[in-house]
Amino acid sequence: MALKPTLRQARRAFLIGMAGAIVVLGGCQTGPRGPLPGPAEPPRLPVEQAANQVAVIVPLTGEDGPVGTSISNAARLALADTGEKSIRINVYDSTIPGGAAAAASRAIAEGNRLILGPLLAEDVRAAAPVARRAGVPIISFSNDENVAGNGVFIMGMTPDQSIGRIVAYARGRGITSYAALVPTGVYGRRAAQALLNAVRKAGGRVVAMENYNRSSAGVAAAAQRLNARGDFGAVLIGDSGQMAALAAPAIKVGPRRLGTELWATDRTIGRTVALRGAWYAAAPNARFDQLVTRYRARYGRTPYRLASLGYDAALLAVRSARDWPVGRPFPAARLIARDGFGGVDGAFRFGRDGVAERLLEVRQVSATGSSILVPAPPSF
Repeated sequence: MALKPTLRQARRAFLIGMAGAIVVLGGCQTGPRGPLPGPAEPPRLPVEQAANQVAVIVPLTGEDGPVGTSISNAARLALADTGEKSIRINVYDSTIPGGAAAAASRAIAEGNRLILGPLLAEDVRAAAPVARRAGVPIISFSNDENVAGNGVFIMGMTPDQSIGRIVAYARGRGITSYAALVPTGVYGRRAAQALLNAVRKAGGRVVAMENYNRSSAGVAAAAQRLNARGDFGAVLIGDSGQMAALAAPAIKVGPRRLGTELWATDRTIGRTVALRGAWYAAAPNARFDQLVTRYRARYGRTPYRLASLGYDAALLAVRSARDWPVGRPFPAARLIARDGFGGVDGAFRFGRDGVAERLLEVRQVSATGSSILVPAPPSF
C-alpha cells in the first residue's frame, strides 16, 4: 500500500497462473494524474445463469477514491480476461455512511460469499467481524499483518518481507553492520522491527537507529544524529521514495542505502544522486506493463500500481471457481496452497496466518529509475 501510492501507504497502518491465451500481466507506474473514471457497470448475466457473487469493497470517493476505483476496475478486467461466467463481481464503496462495516453488511445481505478488500487496515478491522459472523472470508488489499488471520487474508506487500529480502542480499555481499532511519508511527515501528529481525537472522548487527517526524528538518536532523553514531556498512531508509530523497543526501558518504517496498512506486527515485546505487526489494514488474496496456484500452486511463492487487485477487477467485459450487460457501481452505499462485505481482502463497508470502526481486536505483540485480524466483 497511494494513496498516493507511496506516502498514504506509509502512513496508514496497514495470483495465480493463467494458462493458454490469457495474459498474466511490469513497469513501474505510479498512476494517473487526477481522478480515474468511475467503475464501469459489470456485464449483467441472464437471470437463468447462476453465478457466485464476489464483493469488492474499496473507497470510491474521497482521497483514496481514485486508487479504489483503479483496484475495482482491475478486478473486473481480470474477470473479463478469463471469460469466467460462474462469478459475478459487485463493487461496494467503503466510504458510505457506516463505512466498511456497512458495506460488508450490505454485500453479505445481497448474497456475496467472498469479499475482496477493503484497502485500509482500519476498514478491514471494521468489516472482519461482520464477515466472520456470516462465514464469509476476506482477501484484503491491506499490508498490515495485524489484521490477518481468522478468515482474513492480506495481499499487500509487507515491510517484513521486503526488508528481510534486501538484508539477506546485503549480507551475502559482505555487509555485516546496519543502521536505520525510520519515521515515527506504525510503519516506522514495523520497519524498525523488520530490520532487527532480518539482521539477527542474517548474522549481522544493528549499530544505530534514529526516528524522525516526516519533514525536511526532521529527517535531516535524524540523519545528522545517525552520522554521529559510528560506522556502519548499510543504512535502511524505511520510508517512501520521496522521504528517502530527503534523507539520503544528509547521510554520510560510504554506507550503502537500502530501501523498502514503498520505493517501487516512485518513478522519480533516480533523480536523487545520493540514492543511485541503493538497493531495495519489491514485487517483480515484468507483467504490470501488460496490465497497464489492457487497462488503458478498456478504461482510457493508467491504473495505479496497486491495481495489480485487484486483478490478482479476482484471478484467485476465478481459480477457485472450479471447486466452488454456485450458492455454496467459498472454499477458503484452498487458499493455503504450498506451491502458491502466480499473478501480476509474481508468485505468492498464503500462510496459515493469512499473510501473503511473496517472492521478490532485488533492484538497484539508477539515474533512469532502477535495474534488476536479482530476478524474483518464478515459483516456490
